[in-house]
Amino acid sequence: MGALLAVIGEPGETWARAAPTPTDAARAAVADEMRTAVGDATARPPGGPVKAVPLVRKLARDLGIDLATVTGTGPGGAITRDDVHAAAASAPETAAGTGAPAGEEVVALSTTRRTIARNLSRSWTEIPHVTVWGPADATRVLAARRSEDGPLEAYLVRAVLPVLAAFPDFNATFDGETLTRHTAVGMGVAMDTDAGLVVPVVKNAGGRSPAELAAEIERLIEGAQTRRLTPDDMVGGTFTVSNVGAVGGGYGTPIIPYGTTAILSVGRAREDVVVRDGGIRVAPLFPVALSFDHRVIDGASASRFLNAFVASLETFGT
Repeated sequence: MGALLAVIGEPGETWARAAPTPTDAARAAVADEMRTAVGDATARPPGGPVKAVPLVRKLARDLGIDLATVTGTGPGGAITRDDVHAAAASAPETAAGTGAPAGEEVVALSTTRRTIARNLSRSWTEIPHVTVWGPADATRVLAARRSEDGPLEAYLVRAVLPVLAAFPDFNATFDGETLTRHTAVGMGVAMDTDAGLVVPVVKNAGGRSPAELAAEIERLIEGAQTRRLTPDDMVGGTFTVSNVGAVGGGYGTPIIPYGTTAILSVGRAREDVVVRDGGIRVAPLFPVALSFDHRVIDGASASRFLNAFVASLETFGT
């Protein structure tokens, strides 16, 4: 109200009167609010109502302070900001030392985790994700892995490479205006680490022999686990494979790395009953999920891609 009177003038005043500074106005507003909150009482009786303006109440909530335990030093026994800060400083230390209530923990995210959060948020909010799923017989892939003793990711990459050659829109980057189809495959391989998700890239994956591909993926896995990946290891991806089965995962909705058009997720193979050629048998089945950018890839193309990948897995090595 004081700020308004300064503008329109009180009876007998002239328009030449200077308006109070913002600081003065703010102080006047707070003083008016405090007078309303505390009334004319000179102190808060034991067990009486807490006298504090909304700003002070919010500060107390943020710091986890019960105002009923705070003695006010303001007019009429009102609790001030300084009273709340003093109470917080003398309170027992909270779980994280940041004002969280006892029994809770506030954790500052690591640089890696903040980067992951920023990148995934950008992908999820800007890319219209659609995911298709399906099972795949893992018999031949698992047999090849047992005989060669390589990382499973290498066999998944080998199975998807010919499919990418047949569906170039999936081995591509998109900037919102232009789709760039790549001849070489920069194969991102998603990996779980103590620091969080990382996606190092196998450069020119299609130009490597099976032994070279396995060796490079093993190098990246070791680098991810020991935090020795280089910046160059993390760039150049054009498609991504995520072996969520390594941590016991099944079907999911993988998030597409920003700028690329698709990601393939393969879960842990589990035995199930399958019907093949009119007969029934038990076989290990991979749960497979393909997420794609619907701006540049249609559902029909994604289904054909997924079916081709399933066929590549089921005829692996033939």
